[in-house]
Amino acid sequence: MQIPREILDEIALSEEEYLEIVRRLDREPNHVELGMFGALWSEHCGYKHSKLLLRNLPVESSRLMVNPGEENAGVVDIGDGLAIAMKIESHNHPSAVEPFQGAATGVGGIVRDIFAMGARPIALLNSLRFGPLEDVHNRHLFNGVVGGISWYGNCIGVPDVGGEVAFSDCYSGNPLVNAMCVGLLRSGDLVRARASGEGNILILVGSTTGRDGIHGASGLASRTFEEEREMRPTVQVGNAFMEKSLIEACLQIAAADLLVGMQDLGAAGMTSSVVEAAEKGGSGVVIDVSKVPTREQGMTPYEIMLSESQERMLLIVTPQNEKAVMDICTDWDLEAVVIGQVTDGDTITVMDGTNVEAYLPINILTDPPLYRTQSTIPDYMNTTRFLKESEVQLPTESPSSVLLRLLSSDNIASKEWIYRQYDHQVQTNTMQGPGGDAAVLRLKGTSKAIALATDTNGRYCYLDPLSGGAISVAEACRNLACVGAEPLAITDCLNFGNPERPDVYYQLESCVSGISDACKAFGIPVISGNVSLYNETRGTAIWPTPSIGALGLLEDAKLTTNTAFKDAGDIVILIGSNSLESGIESLSGSEYLEVIHNTIKGSPSIDLALETIVQDTCIKGIQAGIIKSAHDCSDGGLAVALAESCIAGNIGLVCDQGIKGRWDTALFGETQSRIVLSVSPDEIASFQELALSTGTPYVVLGIVGGERLIVNSLLNTNIAELSYVWQNAIAVHINS
Repeated sequence: MQIPREILDEIALSEEEYLEIVRRLDREPNHVELGMFGALWSEHCGYKHSKLLLRNLPVESSRLMVNPGEENAGVVDIGDGLAIAMKIESHNHPSAVEPFQGAATGVGGIVRDIFAMGARPIALLNSLRFGPLEDVHNRHLFNGVVGGISWYGNCIGVPDVGGEVAFSDCYSGNPLVNAMCVGLLRSGDLVRARASGEGNILILVGSTTGRDGIHGASGLASRTFEEEREMRPTVQVGNAFMEKSLIEACLQIAAADLLVGMQDLGAAGMTSSVVEAAEKGGSGVVIDVSKVPTREQGMTPYEIMLSESQERMLLIVTPQNEKAVMDICTDWDLEAVVIGQVTDGDTITVMDGTNVEAYLPINILTDPPLYRTQSTIPDYMNTTRFLKESEVQLPTESPSSVLLRLLSSDNIASKEWIYRQYDHQVQTNTMQGPGGDAAVLRLKGTSKAIALATDTNGRYCYLDPLSGGAISVAEACRNLACVGAEPLAITDCLNFGNPERPDVYYQLESCVSGISDACKAFGIPVISGNVSLYNETRGTAIWPTPSIGALGLLEDAKLTTNTAFKDAGDIVILIGSNSLESGIESLSGSEYLEVIHNTIKGSPSIDLALETIVQDTCIKGIQAGIIKSAHDCSDGGLAVALAESCIAGNIGLVCDQGIKGRWDTALFGETQSRIVLSVSPDEIASFQELALSTGTPYVVLGIVGGERLIVNSLLNTNIAELSYVWQNAIAVHINS
């Protein structure tokens, strides 16, 4: 029963797991079978260290159309016979090895998850993390990832409408590339990823199968990087034009009601696609790998079963519908072949012509051991959690100088250099695209619109994983509130280090608890997602980074707004606070503290009860036509939020509200649950009545007008100067 350690390392299985496989099968698996177990028992497919934690996330909603985790994506009903499919997923490790193809195929994979549900992909978003751009290798990764995302999304005609990008040393060499896709479907047209009905056939359609991506799920995505190991062959190669044909063909087949089920071939390729579809259908399957079209000579059954070649879909159809399906595939110039059929058993049989290559019970393949690591608080938290006022001296430079430095920080500066490479107007649904708090897309034929946002703050999660997880959800939903949308659901991508380390497991466990707390406060479910673990390079883990993708609904698309101050004379109000006074704790984990003081300390916190009140007031005020602009007050604090609204509207602001105590905490502290609003003088009484009815604290800051941002005697800066610094920082760093 001895098996070479290098074989188990290749498929990321432990000796104990191998022995468990032998025990359950009551025999040793052969080479193909072992590869299949390695794929489906991998962290990427089996969620061995996270599934027990994910069960604590709230999943209840009257709008939910599928149970989270049971299908390729989550689906929520938005009324008028329409539904939204949504999911976010990682392609971190492939992007670290081959940034262009890693990011491109990440987009392709998440899009297939959406149209596999019978939904037309209508929007892409992303959540990205890189090391500092001053480093040449980080710039290489950054340029490659942005190029891959733009190339793939632009070619398939799906608009990239939003996202977020941040930079920190901990992501050097290990970028995070989280791709989110949203699809629209008629509520009655939902397609399931199920292989059922004895005698029904399995059709493989799309690209030929090559050796790219073998061990992608079990190797590349389920362990930490090792410098001596060549990872390049595990990265998939994409064909965006093939994907476009697949989208149209599969949606046409679904619309013609020719499908029993549909599943994409993503992580672990044919192994996961066939096995998971059979499990969901409560059936067995037999497939013949000799029928699979290959692009390379001499491919073995092992390679064919584990290849992660892109742009492939598995269709389950009745024999009577075979010709109709094949004809549609031919019309779209797609190769389609019958590779197997559904059986009445509970096993998968893999044939190579007349030879049996694998014969395995499906319920064992899909039931990996689950682990709960004993968690311990990371040692660093003993020193980072306490931020003393004596440690943070007021800078000698002026507040205006500090503001300019923050606006030129890569984390705060405009990301236009990135998103101008994306087509965000294709399909002509985009009402608000990248650059604001949330994207807004009209739903043609209705009065409705949806709002979309991604958000997280790894620095907060590093300092306090519980609060950081809650803040990530709150900020994503706050972005929706700032365009007037009611939050409906979130999807999450949990990016962490090695979960077998007790300190990393503590981060994961705490962040999940924080996400759960926030979702319960907002009354929204987590409908889909992905977990990306083992994000470490040379023994150093990334910050815990739970990327949150949020979906909101506007019943009336006309009742929305954006971040820009509009007209001279409008009144600017800060809700969520009744003064500009802030204690030193407001600097916890702030961009100001890192950029100006080179320090990462403190205990970020959030009052979820206040947060829900603030967001409710913002939504109601926008929907009532009272609020003319709204902007989330987050990274960089109040001064940055005011500057960004001035830049967006190309108009100034005079703020005469008094500040007591330290100006840095008041201007640059990142106290949560605050939104900067503007209202016309005619609506100020209506706003005050609304704030009183909801119990929302607020303070009037000043009046819109002029060409400068003025805050008492502290800040007095020309908007053109602020705009120039903010808009050009990323380009300067990229070209340096």
